[in-house]
Amino acid sequence: MSRVVNQPIGQKRLTNVAVVRYKKKGKRFEVACYKNKVLNWRNGVEKDIDEVLQATTVFSNVSKGTLAKHEDLVDVFGTDDEEKVCRIILAEGDLQVSDKERQLELDSLFKDVASVLSEKCINPDNNKPYTISMLERALKDVHFSVDLHRNAKQQALEALPVLQAKFAIKRALMRLQIQVGKSCKAEAVDLLEKLQADVESRDFSSSQMVVTCLVEPGHFRQIHSFVQQSSEGQGRLEVLSLAAIDDTDSSAAFDSGTPQHLQPPTTTAAAPNAADATAADSAAARAISNSGFVAPSSALPSRRANPADTSGREEPSPGEVVYPRGSISGLPEAHASRKERFMELDDLQPGWEVELRGRKGGTTVDATFYSPTGEPVGAYVNARRAALKASKQ
Repeated sequence: MSRVVNQPIGQKRLTNVAVVRYKKKGKRFEVACYKNKVLNWRNGVEKDIDEVLQATTVFSNVSKGTLAKHEDLVDVFGTDDEEKVCRIILAEGDLQVSDKERQLELDSLFKDVASVLSEKCINPDNNKPYTISMLERALKDVHFSVDLHRNAKQQALEALPVLQAKFAIKRALMRLQIQVGKSCKAEAVDLLEKLQADVESRDFSSSQMVVTCLVEPGHFRQIHSFVQQSSEGQGRLEVLSLAAIDDTDSSAAFDSGTPQHLQPPTTTAAAPNAADATAADSAAARAISNSGFVAPSSALPSRRANPADTSGREEPSPGEVVYPRGSISGLPEAHASRKERFMELDDLQPGWEVELRGRKGGTTVDATFYSPTGEPVGAYVNARRAALKASKQ
C-alpha cells in the first residue's frame, strides 16, 4: 500500500506582491499586483494590464490564496468577468504601499519639484537656469519636504521663497508680444510701466502698436484682461516664451558634479595688482554655498570685464541667423553643449528641428524649435513638454 509523502513547500506564493483591496456590501475583494505598477496604471503610464496584475484572478484573501466566489462577484459588480472586476478594483480599490514604494514615490516627486524649478527659475546674476541636481541639493539644504497629495508645480512655487532667502534665484520672466490699436497706446504704455515690464521692442508702423516685453508671470492675467477689454476684440496677446532663459552653454557653466564650476562667468578683471585680484577671488569663493549656489550679488565683489579680452566664442551680430532651421543633430561643435541638451527631444519624439538666432540689441542667442509636423513651438521648455506628451501617447 503506497503512501503520499508530504514534502515541505520551499516557495511561498503571492507574498512579494502589492495588494489592492476593495470592500463593498460587507465583502472584501483583492487582486495581486506587481510592485510599483499600480501607480503607473492609475497615472496612465502603463497600458497593459498583464504588466500590472500577477494573475487575472479575484481573491477574497491574497495572502491565504482564497478565491472570491462567483456569486459575490455577480452580487457586487454585476458580472463574473474577472478581468473587468480587476479593472474596477485597480481603479477604485485601496493600495497597500510598502516603505520602499512610498520612498520611491517621494524621491520621484522631489525630482519633479526640482525639475519645475529648473524650468521656471534662473540665476539673476547671469540669467541662466540652474541644473536639476543643484536644485535638489539646495532643497535639501533648506530642509524642504514634499507632500504626496499635492502636485509638483504647487510645491515648487512654495519652495521658491524659501530658496530665495538663502540663494540667488528668481522666477524667470515671460516674454509676451502685445498687439493693440493705437487708440489704446497710452493705456498700454502706462500699464507696462506700472507692471515694471522690460520692453524689448516697439513697432508703431502699422495701424496697431506691437510691443515685445518681459513681465513677471503673475502679471499675465492682468495684461490679458487689458487686451480683451480695452482693444474691443481687436487686440492680440501672444506668449513667445513661458520662461525667458539664456541657456547658452548652460551645461558648461553649471557642472552639477563640481561646485567650484558654479561661480559667475569668469572674465579678465582689471585689478590694480595680483594681490588684490587674489583677495577678490578668495572672497567670491567663500560666498559659494555647499549646494553650489552663488550668494546674492551684493555679497560678491564687483568685477568689470576687460574690453580687450577676446577669448571665447565669436559673438553673433544682433538678429543674425547663427544656425538656420535644421535637425538638432546638425548643430555645429560651437554649440556642442546645446546639442547634447537638445538631443533629448529626438529621443522622446524623432524629427524635431531648431533654429538659432542672435537677439536684437544684445549678444544672446535664442533657440526656436519646430515640431516634427513643422509647427513652431518656441523655447526649449515648450518643446520638451510637447515631446513628453507625444511620447506618452
